[in-house]
Amino acid sequence: MSPITTHVLETSLGRPAMGIEIALQVRSGHDWKELGKGLTDANGRCNALLEEPSLSPGTYRLVFNVGPYYRDQHIETFYSEIPVVFEILQPEAHYHVPLLVSPFGYTTYRGS
Repeated sequence: MSPITTHVLETSLGRPAMGIEIALQVRSGHDWKELGKGLTDANGRCNALLEEPSLSPGTYRLVFNVGPYYRDQHIETFYSEIPVVFEILQPEAHYHVPLLVSPFGYTTYRGS
């Protein structure tokens, strides 16, 4: 399992959000370097973002590409992408970063 995992729950529909593309990136100077990509499964989970299990301290970003998910369901949304930027200070720890999303709002937190 990747040391960084996530899941997406569609709160307005009360179910997991399947098929959302997620990119994992690390800050490199002023730019972002992509480390991996994945799609949420039927349970809204994405556990295989990183093939290499090691991390370094730094600033990371998960980019949730929610626009196509809502378009495919013919649901109007305010968001096309949702970037979540976070710091990793303990690279040996597991980081679970869930996203609760609806067409006009979202919440995220560090999970377990």
